[in-house]
Amino acid sequence: MSLRVAVVGSGPAGSSAAETLVKAGIETYLFERKLDNAKPCGGAIPLCMVDEFDLPPSIIDRRVRKMKMISPSNIEVNIGETLKDDEYIGMCRREVMDGFMRDRAASLGAKLINGTVYALDLPKSSNQPYTLHYTEHREDGLVGDNKSLQVDLVIGADGANSRVAKAIDAGDYNYAIAFQERIRLPEDKMAYYEDLAEMYVGNDVSPDFYAWVFPKYDHVAVGTGTMRVNQAKIKQLQAGIRARAAKRLEGGEIIKVEAHPIPEHPRPRRVVGRVALVGDAAGTVTKSSGEGIYFAAKSARMCAETIVEFSNGGQRIPTEDDLKVYLKRWDKQYGMTYKVLDLLQTVFYRSDATREAFVEMCSDIDVQKLTFDSYLYKTVVPANPLVQMKITAKTVGSLIRGHALSPTRSW
Repeated sequence: MSLRVAVVGSGPAGSSAAETLVKAGIETYLFERKLDNAKPCGGAIPLCMVDEFDLPPSIIDRRVRKMKMISPSNIEVNIGETLKDDEYIGMCRREVMDGFMRDRAASLGAKLINGTVYALDLPKSSNQPYTLHYTEHREDGLVGDNKSLQVDLVIGADGANSRVAKAIDAGDYNYAIAFQERIRLPEDKMAYYEDLAEMYVGNDVSPDFYAWVFPKYDHVAVGTGTMRVNQAKIKQLQAGIRARAAKRLEGGEIIKVEAHPIPEHPRPRRVVGRVALVGDAAGTVTKSSGEGIYFAAKSARMCAETIVEFSNGGQRIPTEDDLKVYLKRWDKQYGMTYKVLDLLQTVFYRSDATREAFVEMCSDIDVQKLTFDSYLYKTVVPANPLVQMKITAKTVGSLIRGHALSPTRSW
């Protein structure tokens, strides 16, 4: 037999899964409903993703080596002093990066289908196929025919509003909303953001997250995120970041407005039968930083690698238990990262006092090095015991000075 796998969604997650599968000789169908889709997100990727996923320089708009953390009272802390000359945070436009990864998967042999999957029929026994029902789209943009496809396995990489997740009753999760404006700036203002990104914290820009100004090819992405999913509140917070960054955005022209849901935690069920969820569909976005691109691509690759392994290169159909090995490996490798970032968000984003403490803490070189090393390479670099003690003391001291902690109260 020859294993047949459908991957629904061709963002970084879906394309990574499809690429891994076709390289192993597995018949792979990659669905994308909107080939020019530009997901609204900050578009920052860690250095390790460039190497690990073999991304070319052409998809990276800016190499950010400087970052400003800006507190509720507009105290600015410059971070990034610990970066080496060849280290940077990559800033990408999602339509460019997603298009490259999708086209690469297709060039390697994935059968790319421009269509919207609207239903998934579940098999009645373990040896029956799954049937995907989809509407094909034509090159002229018009809707084509309704079609169906039978496969042995399905990977749901179709984002926070995943139809695949609904079909397998994967359960709901809380989600935040990311709202972003792309603003084209005059040359002198754009020069300021040549290799600089800004992160703003404060109740005026987000009650539970942060706002950002990230540089892209010929514009900046200015946005905010919040778990308080309310249209009036989102507009109010976006006005807040526009006001805080007003002088640096003078003369700017809004060229695009975007909004998108972001999962706040993993779905209750990420593997059901022979269907596995990856990326936003599974809920792999981190708390505190809100990072999703690397973890989406990584989760999908790990899922696909598990399929290749347990199918003997496509010669047998993996079971639900086989697919769940991907989850065990994922949770073992990244579970602690998610717990730590969840704790950081709980501690530091709960009031303007704690946010002031957070920004103050970021001025410490040891904290900066630990933070950047962890972000750039996705490994928590162990500091020596003295440095760890210093960081702990710095954290507690900052919280106390910010009136976030009482010296007599434990946390």
